[in-house]
Amino acid sequence: MASGEGDNQSANLLAAETAQLEEHLEGWGEVMLAADRILRWEKSWFPGVMMLAVSVVFLLIYWLDPSVLTGVSCAIMMTCLADYLVPTIAFRMFGSNKWTTEQQQRFHEICSNLVKTQRRIVGWWRRLFALKEEKPKMYFMTVVIALSVVAWIGQQVHNLFLTYLIVSFILLLPGLNRHRLITKYIGMAKREINKLLKQKEKKTE
Repeated sequence: MASGEGDNQSANLLAAETAQLEEHLEGWGEVMLAADRILRWEKSWFPGVMMLAVSVVFLLIYWLDPSVLTGVSCAIMMTCLADYLVPTIAFRMFGSNKWTTEQQQRFHEICSNLVKTQRRIVGWWRRLFALKEEKPKMYFMTVVIALSVVAWIGQQVHNLFLTYLIVSFILLLPGLNRHRLITKYIGMAKREINKLLKQKEKKTE
């Protein structure tokens, strides 16, 4: 009974947080729906155009070679301008009376997924601190090893190129998941590994 009440409370809290986020992002609705269509590759040429745009942006950054302070300032400035201009322009272009039930449902799903993602990140963060309290030695070793690996990768790969790879992977991930390409290629890799292991076993016999 207590478990059922806890599930209901969690579901109600999720619904409340989703509704709050929907209200906050209402002005970004059309932009979010368009971005969602692109990220999920509703058309076959969407990933190519998306990667072309990302490549142009990173090539521009490489060419301008701004300092860290300049880059951070420009990023914050662009974010503030987008937060001010996008809702106004979107409302004038689309209005709020042209939304279909399907669009409203998809917008609700996007906001719900964002809330769930935020909860997962907070949950991972809490588990990390719980590990620090319960098993400090394991926490210390895990953090040191993980950061050492990240530092080694950062030393081997150019920072901007590494950022480009990370951003590209994050942007491609929704489409890869929707078309189940990750599962497909992982399955192919497993089959190839199993074949190699079987061949090795036959040779040893």
